[in-house]
Amino acid sequence: MTEPKTRPTGEPVEDFLGRFVEPRRTEARALVELMQEVTGEPPVVWGGDIVGFGQYAQRYADGRQVPWPLLAFSPRAKELSIYVMDGFDGRQALLAELGRHRAGKSCLYLRRLSDASPEVLRRLLAASAATLEPLRIR
Repeated sequence: MTEPKTRPTGEPVEDFLGRFVEPRRTEARALVELMQEVTGEPPVVWGGDIVGFGQYAQRYADGRQVPWPLLAFSPRAKELSIYVMDGFDGRQALLAELGRHRAGKSCLYLRRLSDASPEVLRRLLAASAATLEPLRIR
């Protein structure tokens, strides 16, 4: 079995964030602060383009378990990709209150961080982290 490509890299988060231009850099720093508050975990660069917080045991259909961040984001040029690992089932009301966004199975996409209500985003992230708490790796 091969190792997953997406794993902690050891790159300093500030070095990673320094690669981005404004306003994306400032938005990324705000997400670092928010996700660190929600999880109580420091930011870690995963796979070279994701900033993750904490870890849980992600289980695959074949029984494998791999460490994965509780919450994560990637400050891509077009959109911020926010990874809500347990998905959005049961959170449609929060998504409706969030503001301008797109959502996939477990990804939330924002063109600008200011497009989202800060309080609703915090509640959405906290709900996801709480759901994954029993699977948390310490």
